[in-house]
Amino acid sequence: LPEKTVNEIFSKQYGQILNLRELQEGIKLLVKQYQDQGYVLANVIGAPQVSPDGVVTLQVAEGLVEDIRVQFRNKDGEVTNEDGKPVKGRTQPYIVQRELQLKPGNVFNRNIVQRDLQRVFGLGLFEDVNVSLDPGEDPSKVNVIVNVVERNSGSIAAGAGVSSASGLFGTISYQEQNLNGRNQKLGAELQAGVREFLFDFRYTDPWIAGDPYRTSYTINAFRRRSISLIFDNGERENVAADGTNETIDTEIETLGSPRADGTFDEGDRPRVVRTGGGVNFTRPLNKNPYEKSEWIASAGLQYQRVNITDSDGERRSEGGIRQDDGTLVTNEGISRVQLSESGTGRDDLLLVKLGASRDKRNNPLQPTQGSFLRLGLDQSVPIGQGNIFLTRLQGNYSYYIPVKFTNFSKGPQTLAFNFQAGTILGDLPPYEAFSLGGSNSVRGYDEGGLSSGRSYVEASAEYRFPLFSVLSGALFVDIGSDLGTTTEPAELLNKNGTGIGYGLGLRVQSPLGPIRIDYGLNDDGDSRINFGIGERF
Repeated sequence: LPEKTVNEIFSKQYGQILNLRELQEGIKLLVKQYQDQGYVLANVIGAPQVSPDGVVTLQVAEGLVEDIRVQFRNKDGEVTNEDGKPVKGRTQPYIVQRELQLKPGNVFNRNIVQRDLQRVFGLGLFEDVNVSLDPGEDPSKVNVIVNVVERNSGSIAAGAGVSSASGLFGTISYQEQNLNGRNQKLGAELQAGVREFLFDFRYTDPWIAGDPYRTSYTINAFRRRSISLIFDNGERENVAADGTNETIDTEIETLGSPRADGTFDEGDRPRVVRTGGGVNFTRPLNKNPYEKSEWIASAGLQYQRVNITDSDGERRSEGGIRQDDGTLVTNEGISRVQLSESGTGRDDLLLVKLGASRDKRNNPLQPTQGSFLRLGLDQSVPIGQGNIFLTRLQGNYSYYIPVKFTNFSKGPQTLAFNFQAGTILGDLPPYEAFSLGGSNSVRGYDEGGLSSGRSYVEASAEYRFPLFSVLSGALFVDIGSDLGTTTEPAELLNKNGTGIGYGLGLRVQSPLGPIRIDYGLNDDGDSRINFGIGERF
């Protein structure tokens, strides 16, 4: 305690005849001051010493920490196994100890220890974490024992299925959350099918050993295949069999060589196959690793080889909308579009990725107050096929206001607002355009059904309110625009470019987070039901 606190307690006794009763009351207040500040082991030991010149000396054992040890226990809380041998853990003790702000030589503080235990439990490696105290070799000191019960950290799963992108396929995945006992994460997913072999490997070290600032890094390698929304979910006018006009859904197909009469055989929806890997570093921007940092920065490097293929894996360079007679639809003077930047159906993309975020939300999963800002910059280095040189800029800001408009049910009510924008300078491979519309964009539209553009802006507003038990509701309105930068695929697909969606939704709480079901209407008069996991923003 500071000298000022001691003086405040005993100053009335200065210059007075020593009164043992008043002195004892002062000692009680002194100990209470320690207790209130979390120093629960502090106590005055021995009898007060009075010098000939009237100075009273109190000896205080504040509860210094002599040592900190990690004790592994089994699920029954015992320190020995059935054979009477000590329970051994997989986790390296330093993984626990580096989460502790309390260090040997510090005064034991209950408040600090509680926060330390929360951080240790937050690692996700333990079922139970608690602290016990043992006497130190010095009777005035204590040894702190951190008791931990480990949980299973690995899992393996297998499955099979069929999809339009991959045909019949089988999958196997492996996850390890505590590799080598160092809290390192390893994930591997393999998918083998009649059309493609895909994989995704990821390794993460959430805190580089010896780094004082919680710097983490992730290394990944992948081969992924998807049907891009850029070439899908369009509409066009068609003459029905009875001679009336109708609006039908359409998508861009891959084109082979034309027939002698200039028509084309039936194609496939373009598949975007990305093969590559990268590394990304992340660190909080504060100097105290034991306090939550509002700002987090990231920097990384990623390489991709992008192939545009048909369903058989054959590389394709052009696409179009084929009619039943084999001729191509023309819209805005466009009938055929390039599927890659190089014009060969294959591009090389090397990206330097920079990012920063500021999180002031009261709850990252279901915020009711605060704000969240995310900024990103991707800069390509021109190499290989396509010689792509692009700069991608993005920003995303959300703000949350607690309100109480109704008394229908107990629970938090929130007004939530989101604004985001982005642009791409330089080259624009078609598959890298911003896609608008769908469950995480403008609801009421199909996924990617509003537009794809070089630039975009989106704004959303939601009123979130509880209903009962695990069910809550939301009213929302979304607006999005490509700011007149519609890409050729979007023009050919006759996408709007700008649109509004509004509606209502339900949120069902689950272990994965809220399951989101939104019914939205758009400004074309169409409606959609959109599904998602977690809040829209």
